Amino acid sequence: MATNRGRRNRAAVTAGVRYAIIFALLALWEYNTRIGVLNPFYTSYPSAILADLYEFTMSGELAHHASITIGEALSGLFFGTAFGVGFGVLFSQIKFLGSVITPILTAIAGIPQLTLSPLYILWFGFGFKSKVILAGMMVFFGVFGSTYNAIKNLDQRWIEASSLLGANAFQTLTLVVIPACAPWIISSIRSGIGSCMVGAIMGEYIGASGGFGWMISFAASYFDLDRVLACVLILLVFNRTLNWVLDRLEGRILHWRTESNLSLKTAAD
Repeated sequence: MATNRGRRNRAAVTAGVRYAIIFALLALWEYNTRIGVLNPFYTSYPSAILADLYEFTMSGELAHHASITIGEALSGLFFGTAFGVGFGVLFSQIKFLGSVITPILTAIAGIPQLTLSPLYILWFGFGFKSKVILAGMMVFFGVFGSTYNAIKNLDQRWIEASSLLGANAFQTLTLVVIPACAPWIISSIRSGIGSCMVGAIMGEYIGASGGFGWMISFAASYFDLDRVLACVLILLVFNRTLNWVLDRLEGRILHWRTESNLSLKTAAD
């Protein structure tokens, strides 16, 4: 009980310090712009960004563009994760298939997907599909690599122990292998949150009629920095929200995992 209370207190202190730093930086930004140290044409300032965000919201444009970008990003994250985990499990279980296909996927993963975005637009059009595919591909390779390598390098003694306890192949896979590899899979999904957003935004930059990428490009062409930074703020909040949701899911899925407090100082002592 005391341990849980101490953990909650540490979390509250950490959050308090974090928000205090953010508030101090924003206040410093606002103050330096007001006194003329910073040029608002190049940097804008927090109160102007919030005013533009309010106007953006009240006009209904925010909901319209958010539904496009968030839909593309979440769809890409879902499909990239599903196919990444699926193929990672499949190729780790069928050794011959894995040895044939994995080097090909590794080579393709070495190509920055953003350089292929014009091809995705050309092949799949300017609509929703091309953005989802680009976002999904940016998620897929990281999730696939983490899943495949985590299963491939799993301690063989875990497999042998489950067999001794009478588990069949499916039970071993679902009750031992995947849970043991879950920390690496979840870590790759966490990286994929940022990647899917980049894919959706860049796809909208190249060709779209809506979404935050399109709005940022449009606003930048008119030097409307307030609107550009308002969109960036929304993307930051969305990214943080997704990470918060993943943190909660991770806590439920990996409730058995103990958190190490090891530090370099502890190790040296």
